[in-house]
Amino acid sequence: MSEAALAPNNVILTDRAARRIGRILSKQGEGTVLRIAVAGGGCSGFQYEYNLVKEAPAADDLVLSNGDATVLIDSLSLEFMGGAEIDYVDDLIGQSFQIRNPNAVAGCGCGTSFAVA
Repeated sequence: MSEAALAPNNVILTDRAARRIGRILSKQGEGTVLRIAVAGGGCSGFQYEYNLVKEAPAADDLVLSNGDATVLIDSLSLEFMGGAEIDYVDDLIGQSFQIRNPNAVAGCGCGTSFAVA
């Protein structure tokens, strides 16, 4: 698979992120997936929530699968995340999941919240 696997609705889960998610999920119970959601809050208006859950996808969830990684995004969050890239970065500053979201017009200094127009 390429570095970034294009998913429905143009949300991309990179291979780096998929490998890290797969390692995290392998330490959880069978059937655990990562749910990413957009919630109100943070210093810029919206923030991403990451939760490990044991649940079947809802009918309107976007399901991203790459290797051992499964990520669910609900339809409301997807409205804010269309065209986004979910990546994992490990550099001198630290390790983190990063969402590069073309819908975000501003973000906070800590990088965990964003604003949309």
